[in-house]
Amino acid sequence: MTTMLTWQAEGRPGLEGVRVHFGPGPLGFRALGRIVRPDPSGDLTASYNLVVREDGTLLRLSVTAATMAAEKHLTIQRTDDGFWLLDDGSGSTRADFDGAVDLDLEFSPLFNSLPIRRLGLHREAGAVEVPMVFVSLPDLTVTTAVQEYRTLRVGAGDVPAQVGFTWEDFSADLAVDVDGFVISYPGLAALLSSERVDAATA
Repeated sequence: MTTMLTWQAEGRPGLEGVRVHFGPGPLGFRALGRIVRPDPSGDLTASYNLVVREDGTLLRLSVTAATMAAEKHLTIQRTDDGFWLLDDGSGSTRADFDGAVDLDLEFSPLFNSLPIRRLGLHREAGAVEVPMVFVSLPDLTVTTAVQEYRTLRVGAGDVPAQVGFTWEDFSADLAVDVDGFVISYPGLAALLSSERVDAATA
């Protein structure tokens, strides 16, 4: 199955559009997306290519961010033995990032879906603290963080799941669709449109 998702930034101009192709397995997918955020202090555009393994853990992310002043590129790959390889074009580094298996890209609700899908928090109640690799935009600085996710309501039929999200002193209740993707992130973005096509007709 393939889906197209488009989010509108909340409280300011901005869009994120992504094409997601599901597989291998129920948790694996590939995503090709772009973030555009006009801003009086400087416009930002970023494109990314994300590959998620069949167990829901990140395999690779390639991201390019551009402003009027500069363009930067970063590739991150997580190895089978749990290390992260980072390459910004000037050399590569290797780190374990406190055992993190998920990654969060600034301004993108898609990436909050990684731990939700991997842990099935939209299908079964749970509460977890998740070590996270965090990539900021537009500078592509990589840091570590701990985020908390807690099921507030399991999805049922047309009623989306609700997952509480906490990071330091910030918190939000995320609405999540049947596939585990965030459709509403108060303070950041809300889903503007979505399309789905079955593999047989894609």
